Amino acid sequence: MKILIITGQLATPLIHKNLEHYTEHEIYIKTLPIKIASFITPKMITYYLKEKNMITNIKDTKTIPLDQIDIIITPGLMQQDAQLITQSLNIPAYKGPTNAADLIHTLNIVNKITLSTTKPANILIRDEQYKEALEIIHNSNKINEKTQSLLKKESNFQIKNIPLGLDFPMRVLGEIANAVELTDDQLLKKAQYYIESGADMIDIGMHAGENNPDKAYHMIKLIKDNFSIPVSIDTLNPHEIKRALTAECDLVLSVDHGNYEDVKKDIKDHNIPAVILPTNYKHNKIPTTPDDKIKQLNKLDKLCSGITTIADPLLDPINSPSITESIITCYKYREINPLKPLFFGVGNVTELLDTDSNGANAVLSGIAMELGVCILFTPEASLKCKGSIKELKTASNMMYITKLHNSIPKDLGIDLINYKDHYKKEDIDINTNNIPEIEAVADGKFIPDTKGSFKIILKNKKINAILYQQNTKKAVITSTSARAIYEEILRRNLISRMEHAAYLGMELEKAEIALKLDKQYIQDFPIFK
Repeated sequence: MKILIITGQLATPLIHKNLEHYTEHEIYIKTLPIKIASFITPKMITYYLKEKNMITNIKDTKTIPLDQIDIIITPGLMQQDAQLITQSLNIPAYKGPTNAADLIHTLNIVNKITLSTTKPANILIRDEQYKEALEIIHNSNKINEKTQSLLKKESNFQIKNIPLGLDFPMRVLGEIANAVELTDDQLLKKAQYYIESGADMIDIGMHAGENNPDKAYHMIKLIKDNFSIPVSIDTLNPHEIKRALTAECDLVLSVDHGNYEDVKKDIKDHNIPAVILPTNYKHNKIPTTPDDKIKQLNKLDKLCSGITTIADPLLDPINSPSITESIITCYKYREINPLKPLFFGVGNVTELLDTDSNGANAVLSGIAMELGVCILFTPEASLKCKGSIKELKTASNMMYITKLHNSIPKDLGIDLINYKDHYKKEDIDINTNNIPEIEAVADGKFIPDTKGSFKIILKNKKINAILYQQNTKKAVITSTSARAIYEEILRRNLISRMEHAAYLGMELEKAEIALKLDKQYIQDFPIFK
């Protein structure tokens, strides 16, 4: 296919560089006498193409008449509809990407999708991939004829209305840690937050070594009365487990060699699944080798016959004693038990690792997918792990699509790239050789604004700019947008000095970034190290 790329003078070198080794299509380029590509209009394109009818190949001096071109690709940031070019030249014209670095990706799929005359190609591709990904995930969650058929397989089962197993996405179980310490209102707010974050099930974390059966009953009932989500009880205490069962909990977490005799019949009578551990905490017995853990899990599974069991081989934190050995345990267990549901305690690793959680959650979800895990388990106990449920939900969906497509978890339409870019975006080089270069110097001077000052804080998921005049609070301006706040300040004429305006713009933008990333914001201090 012969493709003509329209661009401006500043972007031309980047396009030549990016397409230097490109061979799939025959590429031609037309550089208009406009510095910035986003200023180009359809009228300019038709004028310059009609003015000079011969088009030059991007790699050599070969030229062809315009009417031999199959497709025209315009700058993605062009404001007008590319359809105007098609109407004038009778050649299909579409918008390209907003950045030259994305051109190769656009050209590679130009035969697979129909580009848009109004939407930049990179946004169109992202939206199409996202739409396809959502459809796959939505279909996997439906209880329909296909799902019912899959649920008959030994490797699959159901918790309340949620299908689980090797043929379904990994489900995210969010633990409300130390739930016994929370008030009813706090518990419901936490559950609501977990549900909004994408949790498939909610786990009520009890206190080890305590006996709170009535509290367990109350908390299970409270959540089940207010939400339709499945709820599990997280305890080894038989009394708490039994009371949770009478409250109609949907999963028991956990059963081991120390408590199975006390709870087996009750769990069986209520016909709900249980997570099994290779331990005997009652007698302080914890197997240490992969083979011993597998042996104890298999033994307990037989002792719990008649119950749908989910094996937890115990994922260890890094170097405590060994995450590698614990993954080997999971791998060996899966080889011996190819159809058995597996439980993966992701939070055991992320909560004890000082790093941003999203990358760790993505990698651990990938490992879990390869192991055939059905439940990803995490609390959000520490600030650095806040958002882990949402991250695991996204990672689970990514890995499910990867598994279905037999591909790698890349270019799926959904991702966990929060702090960096998907593709390298090269800066446009503007020649500044013949103009003065001024080294900026900050003098640190402070001159009070006679119209007042602003204290900026984050509160109730909004930026709050509190106006002080003569040390008295006069008003608070709130929004999630820094721009909305500074425009309101300007509209109300609440500022009189340029340096105050510049300072406010800087601080409000910092506050907006902190709000989006759920980071702490303190005025006059950096939000990153």
